[in-house]
Amino acid sequence: MREVMTKAMARNIFYGGSLFFILIFLGLSAHSHLYIVNTSTNSETLTESVKSGKHLWEKHGCVNCHSILGEGAYFAPEVGNVMTRWGVLDDPEGAFEMLKGWMEAQPTGIEGRRQMPNFNLSDEEIRNLTDFLIWTDNIDAQDWPPNDAG
Repeated sequence: MREVMTKAMARNIFYGGSLFFILIFLGLSAHSHLYIVNTSTNSETLTESVKSGKHLWEKHGCVNCHSILGEGAYFAPEVGNVMTRWGVLDDPEGAFEMLKGWMEAQPTGIEGRRQMPNFNLSDEEIRNLTDFLIWTDNIDAQDWPPNDAG
């Protein structure tokens, strides 16, 4: 190989490399789009209750303490699989009762433990949040979280 690179050589390397990486980028983008279309969440189960639960999640800033599917803070437990952990994923009424009991018992007042505030949510709001968490738990998260404890 020459010790000196000509302008033509540099230009060819630049354009060839740019074309190569543009093709790689387009291929990965197409693959990502096809993968998401084929395995994304079921939009048919995206009800008004689930949407309202997501709105509550955002309104009260739950992501400031909890993570959901790996996004958010790690101050409090991951809630992307909370319904599975509680064993109520297939029992919406049981899930509602569990979440209602948990949220109404907050803050626990136990010294030295992190405390969740009580948001004084209505039963309808807790049901919407429950539906959102059940819906989230049914997302194909590709084995996230890595353990059942969240």
